[in-house]
Amino acid sequence: MLTIWKNKNFIAYLLWPFSLLYRLIIFFRGKLYQFHIKKITLFSVPIIVIGNITVGGSGKTPLLIEIAQFLKNKGWRPGVISRGYMGKTDHYPCRVHMNSNPREVGDEPLLIAQATGCPTLVDPERSRGIKTLLGKTNCNIVLSDDGLQHLALGRDIEIAVVDGQRRFGNGFCLPAGPLREPLSRLKKVDFIVSKGKAAKLNEYEMLLIPDHFYQLIQPQNKKNLGFFYGKKLHVVAGIGNPDQFFSSLRTLGLTFIEHPFPDHHFFKPNDFNYGNEAIIIMTEKDAVKCTGLVDTRLWCLRSKTKLDESFFDALLRKITIKQKEKNTNH
Repeated sequence: MLTIWKNKNFIAYLLWPFSLLYRLIIFFRGKLYQFHIKKITLFSVPIIVIGNITVGGSGKTPLLIEIAQFLKNKGWRPGVISRGYMGKTDHYPCRVHMNSNPREVGDEPLLIAQATGCPTLVDPERSRGIKTLLGKTNCNIVLSDDGLQHLALGRDIEIAVVDGQRRFGNGFCLPAGPLREPLSRLKKVDFIVSKGKAAKLNEYEMLLIPDHFYQLIQPQNKKNLGFFYGKKLHVVAGIGNPDQFFSSLRTLGLTFIEHPFPDHHFFKPNDFNYGNEAIIIMTEKDAVKCTGLVDTRLWCLRSKTKLDESFFDALLRKITIKQKEKNTNH
């Protein structure tokens, strides 16, 4: 989150008229879909959109992975659609495989496909991607990675993810603040999940708990925290909120030099010129972009996602209701 977005400062107020214009555009765009002037594509299976209303990372990917695994355990056959942000391929929709190139499909879709084993497609036109997903796989429920603002995509359930630490910054919409939509948008979603401490009663808490470290070149080589104490550590993070990752490692008692990179950064060998004795730690999202690098110094922290069971109970009830409505309508 940009520094000027953290509070209501002079620059933020200077940009506020542009935020007002931005909100007007959002309002009238929404009306075009509300009155069916612009087309909304509906589907015969439940569509769950997992997104946020702020710019930057908020924890959508670990939540989607956890929901996908939960649904599989309950007998559902989930598929995943993603825009494939920062990926560049010459054909859409594009199927994501375990060994896909993240430069083509994007880092988050690749991480999702590897972690869940679910059929995953990337397509900027999500509706087109879902049609392909339903036509070529046996999935009977679809999770959309991001897409709260993609109004052309019909959806049955909306889940908004909130960064429990940064929240909504100064509360202004772009460009004066970090909001993609006004805060009132949260009143329309079905669930609000807070990464970190939940600030309100209507929010479900999601915790990312460090589990173990593994070596990228040899993933079966796993180490616990104690292995890294007293060593020359460098931590890299090309994610939406690198400070949160750095803070979590310091909470574990590690001392290191931090290296923040832009979100979705594609790492190159010369990004790691920290000396032969260095140990370099990164997130799982960054690790999928570095699997081709033959470098024994690279390590990844794997975390567990912990959510209140009441969230899954409420989600399953909602899915069941939506599925019955679809069956009745057809």
